[in-house]
Amino acid sequence: MAEWLERAELLFKAEGLEKLKNSNVLIVGMGGVGSFAAEFIARAGVGNITIVDGDTVDITNINRQLPALHSTVGKNKIDIVGDRLMDINPELNLTRINEFLSPERAYEIATTDFDYVLDCIDSISPKINLIKGAKHRGIKVISNMGAGGKVLASKVVVKDISKTEVCPLAKTIRKRLKKEGISSGVKAVFSMEKPDESSLKMTDGSNFKKSFFGTNSWMPGLFGLHTAETVIRYLLKK
Repeated sequence: MAEWLERAELLFKAEGLEKLKNSNVLIVGMGGVGSFAAEFIARAGVGNITIVDGDTVDITNINRQLPALHSTVGKNKIDIVGDRLMDINPELNLTRINEFLSPERAYEIATTDFDYVLDCIDSISPKINLIKGAKHRGIKVISNMGAGGKVLASKVVVKDISKTEVCPLAKTIRKRLKKEGISSGVKAVFSMEKPDESSLKMTDGSNFKKSFFGTNSWMPGLFGLHTAETVIRYLLKK
């Protein structure tokens, strides 16, 4: 086993690291949640990762996104995150898809090659279709709800989508999935804290996103941490 995984091997044992090395995950969205989730997944020793994002770093991303620095503004998130993951694990089998997923493409991308799909998208229609695609093919999927407008780290939980509450985005996703015949069987990361409505800002509706809440430096990363923990623990037990 690689020397850099010595501490992980003490915890996961050799057989656990072998499971992670042979696992294959899809992470869609390299923003505040997805970039941190990808980092934790890679540092755990998962050997096959596909990352998807068609966005570039904006200066407003700096307060919460791992790839966002003043020196990276305007650069592709997929390149920055991808290069970082390869620097963590040079033996990583990494696939980069520099693409903003349309709802149709989101449905197609979750193939049976993957052991787990991580939905870190913040646009509703592609989010719904990614979950639908994974469920249709019998792939485990975890979906992140709204991290914006929240400040309390202790309120973040992981439950089945049917058990979500308080979070407005989770309510919307839950209703949309129910119309598609999906009522349960999707892990959801969400906060039990009510969002600060005064921090809401409307958009022009581009990229399937009509509004967003104000965000801080720690909540998106915390969502990514809970996502990675859920996935890694599943892969170790598989």
